[in-house]
Amino acid sequence: MAQSVSTRLAELRRDFHRFPEPGWCEFHTTARLVAELRDIGVDELAVGADAYDPDDRMAVPDEETLDEWYQRALDRGADPDVLERLRGGTTGAVAVLEQGEGPTVGLRVDIDGLYIEESDDPGHVPADEAFRSETGETMHACGHDTHMTWGLATLAAIKESDFSGRLVVFFQPAEEISGGGAPMAKSEYAAGIDYLFAVHVGLDHPTGEVVAGIEKPLAMCHVDVEIEGESAHAAQSPQEGANAIQALGTAIENVYGIPRHADGMTRVNVGRVEGGTASNVIAEDVEAIAEARGETTELMEYAKDELRTRFETAAEMHGCEADVDVVSESPRADSDPELVDVVSEVAEGVSSVDRVVRTADFGASEDATFLMERVQEDGGLACYSIVGTDHPTAHHTPTFDVDERSLSTGVEVLTDTILAVAEDGP
Repeated sequence: MAQSVSTRLAELRRDFHRFPEPGWCEFHTTARLVAELRDIGVDELAVGADAYDPDDRMAVPDEETLDEWYQRALDRGADPDVLERLRGGTTGAVAVLEQGEGPTVGLRVDIDGLYIEESDDPGHVPADEAFRSETGETMHACGHDTHMTWGLATLAAIKESDFSGRLVVFFQPAEEISGGGAPMAKSEYAAGIDYLFAVHVGLDHPTGEVVAGIEKPLAMCHVDVEIEGESAHAAQSPQEGANAIQALGTAIENVYGIPRHADGMTRVNVGRVEGGTASNVIAEDVEAIAEARGETTELMEYAKDELRTRFETAAEMHGCEADVDVVSESPRADSDPELVDVVSEVAEGVSSVDRVVRTADFGASEDATFLMERVQEDGGLACYSIVGTDHPTAHHTPTFDVDERSLSTGVEVLTDTILAVAEDGP
């Protein structure tokens, strides 16, 4: 691609990088996307609640958090009219191009950031070149700034091409908390898609490498747990209390003892716990955040049910009660081999691609699988690809960054793949 286009892609990605917002709080990000989409001139633009049913959202933050990020976006100069349409955390957008007879092709990119404070150490390129996160507490530590750039640039390229058909691009919120995939998959815009593509940057694949289609993404669920007991003086009358911390300790030990399953791999983790008030007070209330994953959706359900049982029975053992709330989840969905073949062939012809890997295990979870599953159940085909990038440290770390040469590679692979399926099918 021309140097001027590469420069524009880098500028756009860096602009997104400066103001990362967590799931369902992507107010400024959505307003920025809307401005770009209007400049491109899409035929239909559904913003926020017009893109999906808000009741289908999962893992929505509390009202105080939503209001805080809304005000930040307003203070930073986001379009007030657009922000008003996003109130209450109905963020994200769907853009549609209608360009004559042909198949309906979908492209899904995610838009949220993570609660990670970005490094300001010398040698970290965003810090050195003045596009480090400005929020002080969040960061695009998983490449979603790159994904948004790909989505916009691919839309613009398809609009100027001889593409014939319908292109639907999902700018999906709340991927990191598995909250946004389900509502977009249930929306009217997911109906009738013949070919769906989703994409991720990096994931330990270097610059110049493309994985045409992932296999074995893990089904997963996020779980919030609250254990309620009864407080008492720890020395004077411990027998009168119901110790929520003791119940939680028993539960955690039992969670990690969930039996393996003959049908495949499962994973569980208790990632955060909080509770108690003082050393001499029997704790009456504790909270925990946990997750369960499985090689298949059925295995995830097994691990989730076992996890729930262990929290509830541990609480009962210690005279407490446990409230186990599944706040979000996502299924397993694999790439269809017919589309994997198309991506492989297209990537082989892209000059900046040095190596094409036909398939690779994903090893993590992704709520793009909701859209993939919807399309596949409706008779269409879906594929999740990886465009490699050199990243100095792992995803979800304060020094994560991408090699911006991968920006143009991703746009070219996506654009040429969409044109290929529109013209010739899989």
